[in-house]
Amino acid sequence: MTALAKMIRVETKLFLREPVGAFFGIAFPAVLILVLGLAMPGMRDPVEEMGGRPGIELYLPITMALAIATVTMVTLLNVLANYRERGVLRRLSTTPVSPMTLLGAQLIVNVVALLIGCGLAWLVAAIAFDVPPPGNVLGFVLAFTLGSTAMCAVALLVAAVTPSARASSGIGSLIYFPMMFFAGVWTPGPLMPDLVRKIADFTPLGAASQAVQDAWVGSWPTLLHLVVMAAFTVVLGGVAARNLRWE
Repeated sequence: MTALAKMIRVETKLFLREPVGAFFGIAFPAVLILVLGLAMPGMRDPVEEMGGRPGIELYLPITMALAIATVTMVTLLNVLANYRERGVLRRLSTTPVSPMTLLGAQLIVNVVALLIGCGLAWLVAAIAFDVPPPGNVLGFVLAFTLGSTAMCAVALLVAAVTPSARASSGIGSLIYFPMMFFAGVWTPGPLMPDLVRKIADFTPLGAASQAVQDAWVGSWPTLLHLVVMAAFTVVLGGVAARNLRWE
């Protein structure tokens, strides 16, 4: 635990020193929701298909899912891949730091940053567009945290087994765009065809997006979505720790 705490402190400082990563992890959701609400017509109008809720309220959870995908499949992936190419992981391999400690520290730092970012996004939406808080706060925090850890596990696995930063970036992009589609970035979940929705239920970001939306309107996330996110976190996170390439 001492090694993990020290690693978390170091990774937090490095995270905050990198402006691009800090922006996407903390400020990006708030900036995006503000731009959507002010620039896109009809975003503040009630959507009949969505039970009369304004479009901006519907897109707030989707924006948070987009932030999860961007931080994990772009920022986190690049950090670990660059650590390997610059020899940071090789030097760490000569210390008592285990792969699980390093990956655990990265997971905690990025999930906490995303939680802060989503709180800031809601604060901006509440002030600018009068968006109410989540109807089920506990369910929302659980869904968002599990969704973040599940996508972190995906990114950690890619970073663990790919041989170079270029390969990590390429594979990350192949995962990033389909994940955003299933999360409803272009077509909100309730408006997706039934087959696509069923597939999305079994993807980590699709399950996260739907679970967050359910909690936002006051429902409890479905057991299926929670199990899918937990399974991705445990299984892929464990595989990443066992197969981490130090160099």
